Parts: sequence; structure tokens; C-alpha cells
Amino acid sequence: VLVGTRTGLVYSLDALSGCVLWVHEAPSAVRSAISVGAIQGGGFAVYFGDGLASVHAVDLVTGELRWSTNVETHLAAQITGAPALHEGRLYVPVSSLEEVSAADPRYECCTFRGSVVALDAATGDELWKTFVVREAPHRTRLNAIGTQNWGPSGAGIWSAPTLDPARNLLYVATGDAYSDPVASESDAVVALAMDTGAIRWVTQTTAGDAFTLACVSANPLARANCPESNGPDVDYGASAVLVTTGGEDLLLAGQKSGVMHALRPETGELVWEARVSDGGMLGGIEWGFATDGDQVYVSLSDAIEKAPGQAGGVTALRVRDGEQVWHAPPVQDTCAGREGCHTAQPGAMTLIPGVAFASSLDGHIRAHATDSGRIIWDFDTVREYRTVNGLEARGGSLNGPGPTVVEGMVYVVSGYATFGHMPGNVLLAFGVED
Repeated sequence: VLVGTRTGLVYSLDALSGCVLWVHEAPSAVRSAISVGAIQGGGFAVYFGDGLASVHAVDLVTGELRWSTNVETHLAAQITGAPALHEGRLYVPVSSLEEVSAADPRYECCTFRGSVVALDAATGDELWKTFVVREAPHRTRLNAIGTQNWGPSGAGIWSAPTLDPARNLLYVATGDAYSDPVASESDAVVALAMDTGAIRWVTQTTAGDAFTLACVSANPLARANCPESNGPDVDYGASAVLVTTGGEDLLLAGQKSGVMHALRPETGELVWEARVSDGGMLGGIEWGFATDGDQVYVSLSDAIEKAPGQAGGVTALRVRDGEQVWHAPPVQDTCAGREGCHTAQPGAMTLIPGVAFASSLDGHIRAHATDSGRIIWDFDTVREYRTVNGLEARGGSLNGPGPTVVEGMVYVVSGYATFGHMPGNVLLAFGVED
């Protein structure tokens, strides 16, 4: 089991016992998932990105660094999505926290543009790099305190690219814009050629969405770097999913707006759209969804838009037309006044045959029957643990990645304190009892 941490430590653990095999210390936080692939000449490497927008390749057996490459020099850039590996190439998505930098009215907002970078998996050498916002930032206005503003900007790519080698395409879902003018490539699904990085098509699903943290300040001067567009901040956090249904390929894209979109992968043409929640800044579909080809399973957030007990739930849609199959409402009375607890479910979903796993900010991991949405297993991770490495640990809110399921084991990371939710520091492994 390979897991990264906000401290930059990457752990290799024995999958059955949890014993530590090795620890590698990266220069910065490792928030991306970890990809594994064969190395030329034998052996395997693990690949991941960090909070300084560098990509690292580490030997799977020893934890020793093989190479490290910085893919973006912008000071706010980071890598949050997993590098996607195919035939000796790594396709790396680049996002940023410049939305946060812009909360300072003295900051020249904004110049970051999301990108995809292709690297040689053996050496880390850059093969190509494409900014998804095609127009370079230029000077625009002076803000209320006289600081120079720039645009267009934004369209960070928060999650892993989706690869389609048969069409020589990869697809990314982009974040919002940070400044005016609003880039047409923000809040969009973008297709790029895998061999060259050339942009083949762009489908924007929400126009005019530019947002920074300055927009939420009550102080007029502190709002100086809020774009005139002022949100609604309903960008994409989840990867697109390529799926075949009824002999036809569709590209599914779930947005913080609360809308699931289905597009034609060849052209980006919208086939259908389905609203599953009200959506918002921390709303709608955040970190990921899952599909079996017939149905797509979506966990719902709306973490600041609705109160505990009203936010959350899981919805299943029919892939071919977006019609709702079932809806499991949020479970009531799980927080009981606990600080940082919420029933919103922004975390990614995980699917195995017959079971869809969904996690919640209330600390629960729940398994839903795929035919009805009925909860068939529920575990509250918010408790004290005596861990296999002999340290005290505690569970907290579940967010970000979904559980990992392999060979009868379910692995769950518990504890996500961002935005004031319940902290924790434990990796849990569940097995199947006879």
C-alpha cells in the first residue's frame, strides 16, 4: 500500500499487516494519488506529484529516488491529481492555490494557468507541455488599492487526466478562472492529443465563473482582488470518466454546480445533463464518481450550502440518458453537535461489483447496494485507535480520495481538517470475515 501525506512523507506499507517497508521524504506535501509502472530494464517505480509542482519517481522496492522534475515554476502551482501512466509516458495535471494568494489585495492577481505536462517515465524529461488557457495573461485593471491585475488566468487541473489511446486523446476537467477576462477554457472539459499536447476541443459548461478567496471577505479593501464576475466558483474537481454503454462511448464529467454532463469524446458535444444537487463553492460533485457502464454513482457535497442532515446523499443515474435510478438521502443525526462534523459527502466514490462506497464529513464510510442504494455496511471512523506502528491515532472527517479496494481489503484514510472539519491521522484496513 502506497500513501502520501501532507508532510511530504510517502509510505510503503505491507498490505496485510500495515508494517512500514520504507518511507521516502519528498520536498513538499504529497496530495496526489500514486501511480505505479514497470521500469525499462526491470523493476517498478512509483510516481507522484508534490505541493511545489514537482514530479518524483521512486523505486517501488527500496523507496530510493530515481528522478525528480519540476513541471511549473509559478509560485502558487502544485500537483493534486495523480500522474497518468501509459506506454512510458507520464501525463501530469497542474493546479494551483493562486485563488488563496489573491486574498492579499497587494498580490498581482492572477497569472497562473492550468496545464498538462508529458514526461518520459524513465528519465523525467519533458516531452511536451500545454497550457489549457491558450491566451497568455496580460495587464488588465488596477484594483482598489492600485495593485496591477492580470488575466486571463486559472483553469487549474485538480484531478488525473483521463486517457483514451484509441483516439490519441486525453481529457481533463478544469477549474474556474481567477481573474477577468474569464477564460473560455475554465469550468470546461478539454481534449488534448496524447502525442503532441495539441488541444483538440474545449467544452465549457459554466461561462463567466471567476473567483478568488478575496470574494468572501467582508472588508471592501480585502475584496480588491475579487473579479467582477465574482463566482459562482463551481469548477471541476473530479476527473472525467470514459465509459461505453450500449455500444457507444460517452465522457462523463461531474461538476461542483451539481450537474453531471455526458459528452461525445470525439467532439465534446453535450449528449445529456442531469442535476443531482443545488451545487456551490463546496457543493455538487467534488472529488469523484464511479460507473459500471450502466449506472453512474454520485456522492453529493453542498457542504456550506446546506446544514448537516440536509447535505449529502448518493444518487445513481442511468448512463445512457442521465435519468435517476435511485437516490439515497443523507443519513440523519450523525453529528450530534460534534465540532467540525457535517453530513456532506464531497469525497470520491469507489465501486466494486454490487457495492458503491461513499464517505462523509461525519467520518462514516458506507457501502450502498448498487441496485437500490440501500446501506449494507456503515462504519464510523471517528474514534481512538491503537495502531500497528504502536502510536495513538484518531479518525476524523472523510474527504478527497475514496477508499481503495483490492483482494478483499478496503483501505480508508480518515482525517481531513481543511475548512474546519474533523482532523484525524489514521489509515484503516478492513478485511472480509468468513
